[in-house]
Amino acid sequence: MAGAGVPNEVVRRLYALPPGRFVAARAEAVAAARADGEPAVARAIGQLRRPTVAAWLVNLLALRRPELLDGLAELSGQLRAAQRDLRGPQLRELSTRRRALVDALVAEARSLAVEADPSSAAGKLPLTDVEATLSAALADEQIAVQVRSGRLIRAVDYAGFGEVPRPRLRLVGPDDDPSQATATPQATATPQATATPPPVRATREASARRQRLVDELSKADAGQVAAQAELAQAEGAEREAAAAVEETQRQLAEWERRRAAAEQELARRKVARKTAQRAVTAARRYVGDVAAALESLPGASPDER
Repeated sequence: MAGAGVPNEVVRRLYALPPGRFVAARAEAVAAARADGEPAVARAIGQLRRPTVAAWLVNLLALRRPELLDGLAELSGQLRAAQRDLRGPQLRELSTRRRALVDALVAEARSLAVEADPSSAAGKLPLTDVEATLSAALADEQIAVQVRSGRLIRAVDYAGFGEVPRPRLRLVGPDDDPSQATATPQATATPQATATPPPVRATREASARRQRLVDELSKADAGQVAAQAELAQAEGAEREAAAAVEETQRQLAEWERRRAAAEQELARRKVARKTAQRAVTAARRYVGDVAAALESLPGASPDER
């Protein structure tokens, strides 16, 4: 993120601009701060880094559609709770909602980009990086805070959903303070607890199994995110290839139309040439006939002949 020591309105204005216009706008803001007698602010503005295109797209969502990111934060909390409690059916439902929400946010980011910079090639926007950043915000609260700030300078990636391991439990003796039972996971056990009682062992085994399942779910989720990103990229490449084929077919049709027109023109000119040849032949024959008739006339002068 960026923007420490810089007025919030300046940061919001700069990071809502397309990256191609960022440097010039930053220079103007630096000059304005100096003109206002605020050299420290001018230096802070000058240190702002230009965002990547992907970061700019995410910033547009945070700055122009913050209410949509509220839904992202709510769903993130629900996903973490369901994952922590291993609620399979709810996890599947929430995963479907997550896919739909991320797709909607990516589509909105694309629309905002075209609106902010109509000259941008919407088909070449790094939407896969935007999707990865939004997925990371769903998985990590700190990343979510960065995304909602509207001040990202680069896209963010995340391996998957994970849980911080819970502290180990120990047996609480008669003289122990129950409030300290989980706060001091490495405390020495009382003489009565030198052997791990079956209930505690079962609890530990259940906790370990829970953690293994959470890790497996994290890996599966990471694989799903990566596969979906590859699918989105493949679909984009397919659309580009289809567009290229369509354009080539259009060009072929145009050249075919021109070829047909040229062949018709060639045929017309061949007919015209043959007609002209016949006219020349007839004219020569007529000239010969007239010359012969003139020579046959009595008293014709040599010039007339």
